[in-house]
Amino acid sequence: MMARTEQERNEPPASKERLIQSSIELLSKKWYGTVSVAEICRHAGFSNGLFYRYFQDKEEIFRHILEMVIEQIAAALADLPGGTTRERLELFAKIIFDYSQNNTTLVKVFREGQYRFFEYERRLKAVYDEALGRVMGERPSLSSYIFALGGLRFAAIRSAFHGIPVRLAMLQRILEEGMFQSYGYDPGKVFSTSITPLPLEIMPDARERILREGKLLIGKQGYFETNIHEITSAAGLSTGAFYTYFANKEAFFAELIHRVGREVRRFISINLNPSLNRLERELRGLWLFIVFLSLDRHCYGIVREAEFVLPMAVRAYYDAFVDGYREHDEAAQMIDETTEIEFMLGVAHYLGIEVIFDQSPENARNIIAEIGEFYRRGFGDKLG
Repeated sequence: MMARTEQERNEPPASKERLIQSSIELLSKKWYGTVSVAEICRHAGFSNGLFYRYFQDKEEIFRHILEMVIEQIAAALADLPGGTTRERLELFAKIIFDYSQNNTTLVKVFREGQYRFFEYERRLKAVYDEALGRVMGERPSLSSYIFALGGLRFAAIRSAFHGIPVRLAMLQRILEEGMFQSYGYDPGKVFSTSITPLPLEIMPDARERILREGKLLIGKQGYFETNIHEITSAAGLSTGAFYTYFANKEAFFAELIHRVGREVRRFISINLNPSLNRLERELRGLWLFIVFLSLDRHCYGIVREAEFVLPMAVRAYYDAFVDGYREHDEAAQMIDETTEIEFMLGVAHYLGIEVIFDQSPENARNIIAEIGEFYRRGFGDKLG
């Protein structure tokens, strides 16, 4: 470790805050693995030695920022005044929505943190669970958490990161009233196990082999831990063959993300019976999404990592799902609000997180059935 200069020894405590702010600014724009201690210090206007006065290494300052986010959200939700449950629920939604709008850089850092160190997502979930419990006067179930926080968090983040025109008032109304009040659903249709798999190419060409092996390796090891030579070797090709089809590793990863999204959408589409009503189609889509994840364990991790490596490619991934909602005539009539679509995408996203990380797909059916009741009525029967 380098000896500190006289100036560094005399630095005021504010220097620690400057290092933290420098880290937030850099980590909100770049992947954790590409940001160095030297870059943090240079961006803050310090030499490297000062960093180690406050933090042992880069991971410690990263975790410090994750702690900050959890503490700030917990503090914001500590007081939820209101004479009725409805008033408290509306305030709860507003606090969560506003936090993403007002702290976009912090939220971006936390998004990577929850992927890299999943215990912080568990801890934030505990904060939300406790606050939602105070709002509703009872301990929330996993399905109520996914319905409320999944839809709300995802929509708020997409609005903050990408300027998607999400309306807070609409989010509050969904929580209170649901979206499909006039629909019932047949569990036999929703959870039918008669599944048509995606077609399998038995004799793939070189490009297809590269994509298949790259998906497996990146899914297991991560993007930065996987190199091009590993991918081509696994495909039985030379490294030079990679550049016949892809300009660079980023272009390859972007194609992989596009491919994953196309496969998920196609799998859901071919297994949706046109006779399903709007609610049945939404619940069937959730069930098929979980079935797909159970068959392809690597695809979801690839998309989640890509949120930090290629954020615009992931925006396109979700935008394609939005377009898919709008392609159905009935859906276009029922869903004329971007907010509603973003909310439903969020429910699917956080349902996926719970199933993948907790490895509990056997619980998915019951959770989805309960989510169906929230889609029909929201929290309406509990509001005063």
